[in-house]
Amino acid sequence: MNKKYIKSTLATAALAVAAIALVNADEHNHDHDHGGKKAGPNGGRVLHEVEPHLEFFVTKDRKVQLTALNDKLEAVAIGDQVVKITAGDRQNPIRMSFSKSGNALVSDTAFPPGDDFPVVVQIKTKPGDKTVIEKFTMDFSPCPTCDYLEYACTCDHVHDHDHDHDHKHEKKE
Repeated sequence: MNKKYIKSTLATAALAVAAIALVNADEHNHDHDHGGKKAGPNGGRVLHEVEPHLEFFVTKDRKVQLTALNDKLEAVAIGDQVVKITAGDRQNPIRMSFSKSGNALVSDTAFPPGDDFPVVVQIKTKPGDKTVIEKFTMDFSPCPTCDYLEYACTCDHVHDHDHDHDHKHEKKE
């Protein structure tokens, strides 16, 4: 074989390997929850199961504000999402509906008193799409190791943690 052909083949192979590495790196550089969680721009919980992602943020008056986010967790225009939330006591739950307020969706109702209760979020991104359901505990207590409330915690600690355990040494940088 001639040297020109070998060099050309090696250069093509090197470009192919580099392209594959870039594609794989791009797939893993999204801010999706792959172990290292991130809060949304308002400090809320990011719901990754829908596109665009939604930041679930509880306002001071205990209403829910939903902000659409891209993969870099930057706010984008809210679309035609239809969201319903059921929360609180299972015997007497509250139901929230949403309406647009600026570039976000805001609930018509506030969360009930209390700091720890189940939440079910139903999201339909557009008519005809399958409804995505997210379930979690609405925990308003401050996380001992990050700057967020437990419902939006970005730590890797187990959330049903032993409160007698000293978390001070686990502070993330």
